[in-house]
Amino acid sequence: MSDLLWQKPGVKVDERIQHFLAGEDVILDREFFLFDIKASRAHAQGLQRIGILSANELAGVDRELSRLADDFRRGDFILDQRFEDAHSAIEARLTERLGETGKKIHAGRSRNDQVLVATRLWLKDRLARLKSLCIECAEVALARAGAEATQPLPGYTHLQRAVVSSAGMWWAAWAEGFIDDAQRAADTFGWIDANPLGSAAGYGVNLPLDRDHGTQALGFGRMQLAATYAQLSRGKFEMAAIEALASALLDQRRLAWDLSLFTSAEFGFVKLPAEYTTGSSIMPNKRNPDVIELMRGVYASVAAARSEIEQLLSLPSGYHRDLQFSKGAVVHAFRRGLGALELLPDLLRNLDWNGERIAAALEPSMYATDLAVELAREGLPFRDAYREAADPSRWAERDPQTSLEARVSPGAAGDLRLDDLKARLAALTDA
Repeated sequence: MSDLLWQKPGVKVDERIQHFLAGEDVILDREFFLFDIKASRAHAQGLQRIGILSANELAGVDRELSRLADDFRRGDFILDQRFEDAHSAIEARLTERLGETGKKIHAGRSRNDQVLVATRLWLKDRLARLKSLCIECAEVALARAGAEATQPLPGYTHLQRAVVSSAGMWWAAWAEGFIDDAQRAADTFGWIDANPLGSAAGYGVNLPLDRDHGTQALGFGRMQLAATYAQLSRGKFEMAAIEALASALLDQRRLAWDLSLFTSAEFGFVKLPAEYTTGSSIMPNKRNPDVIELMRGVYASVAAARSEIEQLLSLPSGYHRDLQFSKGAVVHAFRRGLGALELLPDLLRNLDWNGERIAAALEPSMYATDLAVELAREGLPFRDAYREAADPSRWAERDPQTSLEARVSPGAAGDLRLDDLKARLAALTDA
């Protein structure tokens, strides 16, 4: 392992203890490395503005950081157990290439605000991707809601046939859900869009750091002003980002549950694309919906990551090494969660309804609610109308299209208000 940034002369470091302290940090830091380099460039600019670095020294630092980023992208520089973490790797590389200049990079900076700013930039990137995926899912669902507005589909409560619904209503539900999820991702992005760089270990430094410049250079919406709060926000902001992710995955989970039911032989309403199914190792006849089952299951993994971070935050103010564990939780949550969401838009585009099986599932009892409302509209008190409509002898076959077109309450099959949803979606897309 390279020299430790914190190592003191004459103090021997036990390798076993050091490996325990480092954990999987250096591997996880591969996620944050390019963002750490970006923040280091902004920090170097700030040091030049206050005279710690000369213009020539800044040019050298900027050049070597660019080379390091290029080497990392190409695989010529590997972040591995030679280094304690990404921060150590950056300083070691600069010192190797620039000598004394490289040793100046950490002036006015702690690894505490260094990891905060790299993680914050990474979270913003992931939340932007989350928002984009939610918008894409909503767009697909809206398009299909319009195309299939009055295509009949059984509506269920308690997993029992209840009323005649439509594919349009089913799609509109997911469209609005993913619009809300995109909005939540955007709101969370705005909430965490605060620059912690320059807060050092959580107590500031006796240097006139130009934190406004760093905030602007890194594209943050504002400065995270209170240096001590910057440390308090570690874990808290990660948890908020995971909650935004979990909101989308909760909708995906319930959608996947619907598809698990609808694709079963007992329902047979939907056919999955072949590439979204797998086979059995022993049963030659099987085509298993493994993809939607894992889409359903990934929420549990992400919820567990949130819980892990929440438990870590039972801490007083200031930095504590416990917080290192928040890194793995948030990385794994977004890796799995976004990985599942990446597959969803194409799945939604390629679902095929089985009209015959759907029609066979519609039965006269499912029009009883329509009958009760019709009797109430004719002047019968609703409770009396309800009792009359509960009589099976009053049930009769109806045209499902007529039933759906009569459902004119806003948001129902006869008035889906898709234009309102499209307007919300357009506002999010343009923001």
